[in-house]
Formats: sequence, C-alpha cells, structure tokens
Amino acid sequence: MDSKPDPLHVLFFPHLAHGHMIPTIDMARVFARQGVKATILTTQLNAPFFSKTIERERELGFEIDILIIKFPSVEAGLPEGIEIISSITSQEMGFKFFKAVSLLQQPLQQVLQDCRPNCLVADGMFPWATEVASKVGIPRLVFHGTSYFASSVFDSFHRYQPLKDVISDDQPFEVPGIPDKIKMTRRQQPVELRDSGANSEITVLLHKLLEAEISSSGVIMNSFQELEPAYVEHYRKTLGRKSWHIGPLSLCNKNREDKSERGNANVSSIDRVECLRWLDLKKQNSVLYICFGSVSWISAAQLIKIAEGIEASGVDFLWVVRKTNKDEDKEEWLPKGFEERMKGKGFITRGWAPQVLILEHEAIGGFMTHCGWNSTLESITAGVPMVTWPLSNEQFINEKLVTDILRVGVGVGAQEWCRWMEGRKLLVTEENISKAIAEVMVGEEADNIRNRAGALKEMAKGAVEEGGSSHSDLMALLDGLRFNSI
Repeated sequence: MDSKPDPLHVLFFPHLAHGHMIPTIDMARVFARQGVKATILTTQLNAPFFSKTIERERELGFEIDILIIKFPSVEAGLPEGIEIISSITSQEMGFKFFKAVSLLQQPLQQVLQDCRPNCLVADGMFPWATEVASKVGIPRLVFHGTSYFASSVFDSFHRYQPLKDVISDDQPFEVPGIPDKIKMTRRQQPVELRDSGANSEITVLLHKLLEAEISSSGVIMNSFQELEPAYVEHYRKTLGRKSWHIGPLSLCNKNREDKSERGNANVSSIDRVECLRWLDLKKQNSVLYICFGSVSWISAAQLIKIAEGIEASGVDFLWVVRKTNKDEDKEEWLPKGFEERMKGKGFITRGWAPQVLILEHEAIGGFMTHCGWNSTLESITAGVPMVTWPLSNEQFINEKLVTDILRVGVGVGAQEWCRWMEGRKLLVTEENISKAIAEVMVGEEADNIRNRAGALKEMAKGAVEEGGSSHSDLMALLDGLRFNSI
C-alpha cells in the first residue's frame, strides 16, 4: 500500500505588530483547515498572542504550530521586553525596533534550512525575506495586510511620482494611472514622501518593497474580488503581479470564543462581556463604535474635540481609548462633566475590546475608525457604515476606497498624515466630527449607506464559502504549491 504523502508545509512569518499578526493567525488557520501543516514563526513574548487560538485549532485536529526565534533587542540597543510595535514609546525606540527586525534575516535563514517548508509566507514589511528564501531554494509569497487599491496607489506614487509637480501641501492632485479618479493632497502622504526626492527614506523603502514583491513567487491579499474588482484586475493585468485574494480572513472566526479573543486572548472574560452587556440594552443601529486601533496615538487636545463632537451629535457611543500611560488621568482628555452628562449614553473603556463581536452586535450603527485595513474589513464584513478618520500608514488611501469608491463611509475631514506619537498641527473640529457622525447614523442618506454596507457584507460571506471568489483563489494557490507551479 502506498504511504500517505507528507502534507504541504507552509511557514508564516508576520510582522511584529498586532495589525499584522491578527490576519496572519487567521491565514494560518485557513491553510491548516485545508490539510496544510502551518507553522507561525514569531518571538518569545509574542507567542502567547497566538497560543490559545492554536491550541483550539489543534484540538479540532488541524496541524498548526508556533516556532520561536530570539528577538535581538540588546543588539539593536532596545530594552529587554520590547518585541512588538505597540511597546514602543518614542521615535528613537521605533528606529531601533526596525533595526532589530532587520537583524532577523539570519535567524530566518537558519529556520528555513532546518525545517525545509514548502513555502515561506512572509509579511510585506520584510523585503529581505524574498532573498533569504531564494538562498534556501524555497518560494516566498508576500502577505499584504492591505487592499489591492492601496497597493495600486503606492505603485502609482512610485511609478509616476505625482507629488513632484505639487506646489503646496494642501493642493489636490489626482492619483495617476489607476481605474478611478481619486484626489488627495501632499499633506495626506507620509512626511518622507512629501519631498518626492529619489533618495528619501520612504522612496527607498517603497522601491525595496516593490522589488521584493516583483521578484517573489506572488502576493497573498486579505481582500476579495467583489470588494474591489477594478483593482484586482489592475494589479494583476496592468501591473502584471501574480496574486491570490483569500479574504476576508476574519471570517474564519466562527464561534463566539474565537471572535471574543481575536486580537487579545489574554483579557479576562469579564472585560470582554461588560461592553457587550451594555450594548444589549441599546436599540438597533443606535450606537456609534469608536476605536482607532492598537497603536494609534491621539493627543489629549484631539480627544477632547472627539468628546465634544460625540456629545453634539447626540448619539449613543462605545469608545475604546488606547491605554498609553497607566497613570494618565481620564479627566485630562475629557471635557468637564462629560462622563456625568453622558451617563447611560456612552461607554468608555481603556485598552482593548472584542471588536469583531462589537461590530456584529445589532445595536452598532456606525464605526468611527482610523481606516486600518483590518478594521476596515471587519466593518465591511459586519455591514457597518464608517466614520473615517485616517491617521498614518496607508490609512488615507483606505479612506478613499471607503468614501469615494465603495461609498460606505463619511470622512471627518482629517487632512494631516503624522508619524506615530507626533502631535498634529491640524485638529479635526467638533463641528466636522458631529456632522460626519450624523451623516452616517441618522437620516435618508445614512439608510442608503447602510444598505450599501449590507450588500458588501453578503458579498464578503459569499467570497469565502466553497465556490466563492476567495475560496477558489485559495484552492488555486494550494494546488500551485503542491505541484510546484506558482
């Protein structure tokens, strides 16, 4: 009798940030459920982030594991214990962190030589992973935790350098060479990109990322065909990139435990359910959920404007404020008497909340978001309209997809891209905030936005079902890996 062939073995290497690790664990689970042996490579202090979820998958009979490598904190001049972006507290520490990440090339090569997986799926922020995998004779797939739209816009910036002809920070310019007419300003782009110099830090990085992407065996996208069909085609045919869309990856979380722990498996069940119990008391579509992600930094002055805008809008709200300093006094960033006036109308929590479960709750009528791609997709899969407030990274681009192309959100008028932990010169006003909230939460146009969001929700669910666009792409990718034809 013929022996059973060894299963396909894929090694997943996520960037050391919550926003990158969350979709990677989902992706590893999606692969494992198709009979793949999945291994997630991470560091000692990040392993607990995955462990409970992996344990549940293993109990169900899926082959998924964690492999640990040492994070070179000391070699990069970092204190011990800094192994994830959310632990960084200064710009200087951030530079050292990325230096430490670059030192992971040799450990990665050793891991690949030792365990010989069939394929390495490495985060797009590791441009050097393509060369490392090539040295070992293993295909490298890039994982992009963003959209085809954002990838197409970044390619446009690199290819056409539209900023070189822009005179002022506030002058609108059209993004060239993409299917839609999209206008942005220089102030909405990364600081390093604004000088449009060929040797600027961000230009060099963009070049490295694009070169590694082109020379890799292909790109995996956490997106789906029906969400951005023009950009799937543009990316594949016009730009000539081999890619597979297998999202929304968050939809692999089927049961309540998976959903409640997604993003933080170590928070007590009491912390998780308190806000959900509060939501149970609210009417359908009546609550605005407010969260700006795990690493976004917002000044006390802007937090006050948010509170004033919420109060002026009159809507009920659930507000997750990132915990940055355990000694920080909440009263410093809330208008005087705000909590007393909002008693019963608002729920404020510090640090973390079960976002997937919150967005799926029938009381949620809108989501004020920084437009990180995970949050954007989670809102889409829940059918929840968005109040968009981009801050950095590719978030201003994601906002354009949400507001201009999909038309499932309204912007607060954020105009300024800032580095993490930098103060903003331009505060979004209370009037702009309350106006955007009202457009999304009440009235006829709010109903139209909600209907469009609901239609996308159904498309997202269909994409990951058997025969759906993302399921079909996943099957094609796995067949390519099994037959060495990617």
